[in-house]
Amino acid sequence: MSTTPTPRIAIIGAGPGGLTCARILQRHGIEAAVYDFASGPNDRNQGGTLDLHPDDGQIALKEAGLMEEFTRLARPEGQEMRQFHAGDARIRFHQRPTEDQFFAPEIDRGQLRDLLLNSLKPATVRWNHALQSVEGPDDGPRQLYFADGTVIEADLVIGADGAWSKVRPVLSDATPQHIGINYLEAWFNDVETQHHFIADFVGQGSAMAADGERCLFAQRNSGGHIRVYIIQAVAADWLAQTGLNSQDTDGIRALLLDRFGDWAPSLLRLITENDGPYIDRPLYALPVPHTWEPNPTVTLLGDAAHLMPPLGVGVNLAMLDASELALAIAGHDTIADAIRAYEKTMLSRSNEMQKMLDGAAAGLLADETFDPSQIDAD
Repeated sequence: MSTTPTPRIAIIGAGPGGLTCARILQRHGIEAAVYDFASGPNDRNQGGTLDLHPDDGQIALKEAGLMEEFTRLARPEGQEMRQFHAGDARIRFHQRPTEDQFFAPEIDRGQLRDLLLNSLKPATVRWNHALQSVEGPDDGPRQLYFADGTVIEADLVIGADGAWSKVRPVLSDATPQHIGINYLEAWFNDVETQHHFIADFVGQGSAMAADGERCLFAQRNSGGHIRVYIIQAVAADWLAQTGLNSQDTDGIRALLLDRFGDWAPSLLRLITENDGPYIDRPLYALPVPHTWEPNPTVTLLGDAAHLMPPLGVGVNLAMLDASELALAIAGHDTIADAIRAYEKTMLSRSNEMQKMLDGAAAGLLADETFDPSQIDAD
């Protein structure tokens, strides 16, 4: 871009979207600082595994110059999918990827984050920066206020800060709403040694069963780990309503065994043999459609712009957003022109996807033959 002086770009959020945007900007000679509330790259678990699709996530990785490294880390065998009958655990569907199939290979979220993080110039990411608010006039500069009292100025603020974005209120009054579905996450570690049955049952990819009201979805991660998502149509505060909290592992397990009491005993092992406590994850989504008027100094990408149920599109769309935004900044004379061009494409795409997925999360509970494009615990 030819803007003079060089714009000060602040990206809020060091997830895959924010890091992808910073990486592609740097490849085009444009500097950006990434601010994240975490104390460092390893202070919290990065989540499970996800697949990157050739028409979005992999496009972004190519623009980032990281496709070769991704190919070395990705697990094509993770595309295996098994579906079982809930009542007797008979297999009803089994997808086996071929050796050369690389359509949507799996990669751990942590591995993807590290791949992107390590590709950036040193000190690009500023840890311990929890954003509180964005102030200042529409035409800039913007003031960013952080929890530790730090205030910085920026000519462009990019909100890549997820579902509960602190940047979004500048552009929109929309807030995430619970969609009536909760995931309860269970971990299994060192599965080849400690959980032989679970390892064999899940295979190299994913396994699931549903009965119309409940679903168990198990997903292999790298390093001998498996995560199981216990999916139910319940209120966001369902645990509190039963008098339990997330640390009451024995109480939750007893409740789940009662609720899944008519399921095959082999499937119940996905509930009873986990290592450590369960993690409660209510699912939220932004209103459909979610749009705003263009602003010359602020924009959004990923979940901050279009939070949807975790059905295999979240990280992929965030990375494609990031790629298109970075390329727009590099290819336009002004930030305002870049934002308008980017948002015209991004909002149209995301609103179509939001409409398509609106209510689709309930389909995870359906007792029918599995559509392998329907779910990814991303």
